[in-house]
Order: sequence, then structure tokens, then C-alpha cells
Amino acid sequence: MATNFRVSPHRKKGHLELTLAGDFDGTSACELLNVLKEKCNSAEKVLIHTNGLRHIYPFGQDTFQNNVHTLKGKGVNLVFTGKNANEMGPERKKTFLTVAAACVSVI
Repeated sequence: MATNFRVSPHRKKGHLELTLAGDFDGTSACELLNVLKEKCNSAEKVLIHTNGLRHIYPFGQDTFQNNVHTLKGKGVNLVFTGKNANEMGPERKKTFLTVAAACVSVI
């Protein structure tokens, strides 16, 4: 894992906010997915703030995007925000997507 990567979770009314910081590689992607699996229960929406990411490695992108389906059944509404939102969202599109029962949007 990128030694400087951090996920800072904060619960707010009805939603969860995750602030990402550091470099995003393959292991960081797995850590983010694990945090989502553990903490997204009962959250209507999960906001993932990407401004704190310094470098996003292609392998990290691919690892996250190829495994977001593991959230299937959680009914998670993921919303990526910030300057790196387009790089983090599945297939890197600026549209509302349905991915394996997880709603994902990039703003």
C-alpha cells in the first residue's frame, strides 16, 4: 500500500463521508473497498472526497473499478467529488451509473 494513503470516515445524518488522501495504488483500492464494505451499512449515500489524492496509479484505478461489484447487495449510492472524481468513478465517466446494484455518480 502507498504508505501515505489514508481513508478518513465521517458519519453525518443519513450518509457517510470518506476523505481520501495520499497516493492511490492497488492496495489502497482494496483498503477503500474494505472501508466501504464495513462502514456503508445504513448509509443512504457515501460521499467520497478525492481532492486529497496526490497520485492515482492506473493499477489502483483498475483494482477499484474491477472490484466495485463486491458492494453488490449493499444498496450503496456512491458519489465521488473533487478534482480526482473522474479518475475514481467506474469507467471514469461523468454520468450516473448502476454498477452491480451500487449507484455511482461523479460530481
